[in-house]
Amino acid sequence: MDGVKVFVADDVSESGLEPLRAAGFQIEKRTGLKGDALFEAVRDADALIVRSETKVTAELMDAARRLRAIGRAGVGVDNIDVPAATARGIVVMNAPDGNTMTTAEHTFALLLALARRIPQAHASLKAGRWERKKFVGTELRGKTLGIIGLGRIGRVVASRAQGFEMKVIAYDPFVSPEQARELDIELLPLEAVFERADFLTIHTPLTPETRGLIGAQAFARMKKGVRIINCARGGLIDEQALYEAIRSGKVAGAALDVFSEEPPPPDHPLLALEEVVVTPHLGASTREAQESVAVIVAEQLRDYFLTGSVRGAVNMPAVSAQELHTLQPYLALAEALGRFQAQLTDEPVREVRLEYAGEVAELNTGAVTRAFLAGLLRNVSARVNVVNSLLIAEERGIAVTTSQRRSAAEDLPALRASVVTVSGGHAVAADLFGPRNEGRITEIDGFRIEVIPAGHMLVLHNRDVPGVIGKVGTCLGARQINISRFHLGRRERGGEAMAVIETDGPVSDETLNALRAIDEVISVRYIELDS
Repeated sequence: MDGVKVFVADDVSESGLEPLRAAGFQIEKRTGLKGDALFEAVRDADALIVRSETKVTAELMDAARRLRAIGRAGVGVDNIDVPAATARGIVVMNAPDGNTMTTAEHTFALLLALARRIPQAHASLKAGRWERKKFVGTELRGKTLGIIGLGRIGRVVASRAQGFEMKVIAYDPFVSPEQARELDIELLPLEAVFERADFLTIHTPLTPETRGLIGAQAFARMKKGVRIINCARGGLIDEQALYEAIRSGKVAGAALDVFSEEPPPPDHPLLALEEVVVTPHLGASTREAQESVAVIVAEQLRDYFLTGSVRGAVNMPAVSAQELHTLQPYLALAEALGRFQAQLTDEPVREVRLEYAGEVAELNTGAVTRAFLAGLLRNVSARVNVVNSLLIAEERGIAVTTSQRRSAAEDLPALRASVVTVSGGHAVAADLFGPRNEGRITEIDGFRIEVIPAGHMLVLHNRDVPGVIGKVGTCLGARQINISRFHLGRRERGGEAMAVIETDGPVSDETLNALRAIDEVISVRYIELDS
């Protein structure tokens, strides 16, 4: 296509760019540019293709005055300021499925290297030593592999492990027991996976909720001699806690492809341990994967510029610009409501029912549904967004139904979301208020209660008797947890009550257990939402 210039800033497969060349696009590829040189190079670019090396900042986008689309040849978009791109009307696309197989293979390569101590034996023999007795390994057959996150990569790893006659157990709150049985995987609570695994591999996105997911408390639950593999994201494992667990003998070894800081500093304590096998973020580094992600992104950009179609976008729902302006507060509310619902339960979600009323029922509720699912599934898949959340829900076996009630009755909330799990579920309603269209939760499981879904919250279900509020306040105060707001709701006097307690900061597991120990408390959940 004459007139469309694509600037390639990182080392992307040349053959993968062929769809753009065949369509007549102008391709300029210069890698390794920084600062002013990079700013000048993108000045007249209509599209930008990067891997992980180039940081696409708001300032870089401002320098690229013609920029309409950014293609990430890979999965993670951590190096792209997506909100800044959205504010500038720039579509950001990625290739989430192009490196599934190669990342799974690298995971298993590290698992085998860890089990048989291959890197250490290799280094020893290269140094002129013949130390057969020192490097006695561990057989995989009959061992239990614990997988945290049964997305596409996790499932491929599971199938490879079964080929080695390993027993596979897994934790994923968004995979149904029926799906797990079809895969011959035993689905368990997270704590049970920690306790039973001989090898543990993690395949979840890095979010505020999953950061430090495997830390000191998790290691304390694990059996002595467990081995850990991480090819997902640095930050999922508390590296200091892992170091201490290895030094104490609790963890026999770890294989890491990713770190919280990349590259890790030379004096990183884990690099000094012989029990740790490391690679420099090579999970997606095969010729096949690099060509695959390049082709996917090239085809997405080609189709966007030629036809306007959008595939693989992480920041663009399929609605017109005018309708998007009206929908925006509903989209934000639905996404927050989804994240709220995701943290109300640990059980697999089987069904989602969404009811719309009033103004939103007359709009494109499909976009709102996708926004809710993107929030609900946020901790399940690194690739979830408003474009693909329905597909991911389908992959997880989650039935999604919607209904619209166009009545003008004032007592109908704009959105009611019911999430059905194995043993029940939760229903939460929400609406917009005021000239600024501020989103608020108006009902939780039949309790009328009004709260803005943001920040740190405790959702407490209790018997409606005198003294409960005092006991809860005393418990939190004794642990230096300040209450910023306290919202109450009940169905009838003397029955049951619901409280949403907003706090100034996080609430620990110890505090939650102390609250659950109060006789009148039925249940309590900690919810953390971005402000």
